[in-house]
Amino acid sequence: MNIKIRIDELRRLLNRYNYEYYIEDNSTVSDQEFDDLLHELIRLENENPEYKSDDSPTVRVGTVILDKFEKVTHDIPMMSLNNAFNEDDLYAFDERVRKVVSDVTYNVELKIDGLAGSLKFENGSLVLGATRGNGVIGENITSNLRTVKSIPLSIDYDNNLEVRGEVFMSKKSFDKSNTERRNLSQEEFKNPRNAAAGSVRQLDSKVAASRNLDMFIYSVISPVNHGLSTHIESLDFARKLGFKVNPLSKKCKTIEEVIEYINIYTEKRNDLKYEIDGIVIKVDELALYDVIGYTAKSPKWAIAYKFPAEEVITKINSITLQVGRTGQITPVANLDPVMVQGSTVSRATLHNEDYISEKDIRENDYVVIRKAGDIIPEVVRIVLERRTSESKKFSMISKCPVCNEDTSRKDGEVDLYCVNPFCDAKTIEGLIHFASRKAMAIEGLGDRIIEQFYNDNLIKTIDDIYMLEKHRMDLVVKEGFGQKSITKLLDSIEASKNNNLDKFLFGLGIRHVGEKVSKVLATKFKDIENFYELTKEELTDVDEIGEVIADSVISYFNDDKNKELLLKLKLLGLNMLYTSNVVLKEEFEGKTFVLTGKLELYKRDEAKALIESLGGKVSGSVSKKTSFVVAGTDAGSKLTKANQLGVKVISEQDFKDLLDR
Repeated sequence: MNIKIRIDELRRLLNRYNYEYYIEDNSTVSDQEFDDLLHELIRLENENPEYKSDDSPTVRVGTVILDKFEKVTHDIPMMSLNNAFNEDDLYAFDERVRKVVSDVTYNVELKIDGLAGSLKFENGSLVLGATRGNGVIGENITSNLRTVKSIPLSIDYDNNLEVRGEVFMSKKSFDKSNTERRNLSQEEFKNPRNAAAGSVRQLDSKVAASRNLDMFIYSVISPVNHGLSTHIESLDFARKLGFKVNPLSKKCKTIEEVIEYINIYTEKRNDLKYEIDGIVIKVDELALYDVIGYTAKSPKWAIAYKFPAEEVITKINSITLQVGRTGQITPVANLDPVMVQGSTVSRATLHNEDYISEKDIRENDYVVIRKAGDIIPEVVRIVLERRTSESKKFSMISKCPVCNEDTSRKDGEVDLYCVNPFCDAKTIEGLIHFASRKAMAIEGLGDRIIEQFYNDNLIKTIDDIYMLEKHRMDLVVKEGFGQKSITKLLDSIEASKNNNLDKFLFGLGIRHVGEKVSKVLATKFKDIENFYELTKEELTDVDEIGEVIADSVISYFNDDKNKELLLKLKLLGLNMLYTSNVVLKEEFEGKTFVLTGKLELYKRDEAKALIESLGGKVSGSVSKKTSFVVAGTDAGSKLTKANQLGVKVISEQDFKDLLDR
């Protein structure tokens, strides 16, 4: 390989991808592929310093500037941050910092996935809003930023002030914007970041105003001029002036605490109301910034931890079919294994035949896959330029891939179903669902064990689960279980007989009846016996129950085989009644609680369940109607708002005392 040619090619590709991402808001490569190319260029330049260049993407901060807005030169450059991709990178950063300063405190905060911006105030008035641009020269977007409701147009502060932050679009606003664009037959935004970037670059500020943008402030420029000595103080200073500051930042004394924070928000990121793409770690003491120093493009006292890419490119080796508990046949892409969001992915759903046709997905294609949280990975699009002659079109078969019986499509639906009621795949998936944590929660009866027991004729139907006791010796001799494991499994099966009706209903796997609907039905009709005579009108009179769900419930309880199964289960001692778990307590009945900060005595879900079990309600936000705010350590904006509204604030110990009365 000619090193010089490869370096030039990498620079050309990265400059093009940078332009597409930052200027055109239209990325044609995944984050992972871009990062891989950039890392290769960094390595080649380090190994061959004679080819380093001042205009290389490795030393640039940002992008080329559009001419549609007035250009603005930043008084102090808006530098980028070096990236950390794993714990080793974080430990290396900590070691570099502590070589210069042994005693240091970090501030960690969420890295909002939006567009960096700067706000300047003179005599308390907003006079300039600018994009970051290339870090030195940005764009004047003041008229558009004035439409962002979280940005104050004036502040009670006479000194000149510059703050910087991230302009973003919430997930809710993103969904709303795409719904509107879909209704107008306009191309949808790819993601909230692109939507925010495109919105602030609109020449007509009315368009920007309609997009419901938001902004978190993350730094005060020249903080010493405002009497500030730490980064946390600067955030509090900005917050008190009326700027929106993310409340989830935290002070950490060690890099281990930083990593713990990262792990927490790696898990929670999909539950947030906005997109984040990493965590920013900064030294808290402002006086140490010059001591620790800067490189040409970034400060040495801060680093950005980047989450593993949610979209990556890999190859489809084959497409196979999977049969679910309802008989739905789903095509699945079998992939070259690839890391997505911290886990190895080797399979991704292709949804249905129409999805494959619309996206022209073929075997041996290279594709972009996406995974968000616990959602099953899916193929987003093909990489057409990498298609070869080995690419093969896929055709759905007319027979079930497991039992070879007929399949059909229901009217108006795109999904294909196996119509054989005795299909092994349907039965096994149904048993797995029944025993799952959200249904009957039978510990020790997981997917692999159920399939093993099914193949050995120990469990063929749900009622067989409750007759496993008679196979105790088979479990020891044939299945290789130890006595303790068998006892634990059988005890868990016995305990599941006492589950409430809603768990049982959900476990039955009635089509269209999910966890929430099961709770609604059980709460309303109380006894399984009441379901046999229900009419469509009675069902649709219940909130959450539409005609499709009503038809499915009636069909299930009118089926003779289902009636026979339910009778067997009743005779085996399973609970068929709904009993409310709520025991009203005066201190909790009708009261609204808000939990904030870190709780030490209870897990948050546990505290929520306790409140609800005693007749109270838990809210995610503070209002005048809030009865109590339970404040743990590091309580943030909810505590501030409670004090402003005069809402009663109690400690976690006070909360425990209420429970114990």
